[in-house]
Amino acid sequence: MEQRETFPDELAHALVGVHRLIRRRLRAGLGGPRLRGAEVELLRLVEARPGIGVGDAAKELYLAGNSVSTLVNKLVRDGFLIRETDPADRRAARLLLTEAAEARLRAWQERRADLLRRHVARLDAADREALGAAVPALRRLAATLREEAEES
Repeated sequence: MEQRETFPDELAHALVGVHRLIRRRLRAGLGGPRLRGAEVELLRLVEARPGIGVGDAAKELYLAGNSVSTLVNKLVRDGFLIRETDPADRRAARLLLTEAAEARLRAWQERRADLLRRHVARLDAADREALGAAVPALRRLAATLREEAEES
């Protein structure tokens, strides 16, 4: 199947639009301080890799170390992260989620699943099947983007 010349732009526009709309819909109704995208990404990374250090988090998120340090400081202040000294290297810190962060992420994930479930159900069967079939290709696309970012 030959791709239209405009396909990459159309795909990027659709992905960004869906992501933005999901974020906006989920932001409404969440209690507590508003979390920016990078803050949520950091919390999700710490959830996946409890005890990760600031430097490794910066590499994983493709952010400068001082940017991640700033995010960590804010999230510690807001009660979402615990920064503890790494017993193997007293100069390094390990990051852990607080119970408040775990609850916030769990609520966000449940709300996101419910939102998408409801809206995917409103599509016809052909669209639902096309979206399901596209998921593996989107994962492979993400993997190639990650590989390129790691090479640079």
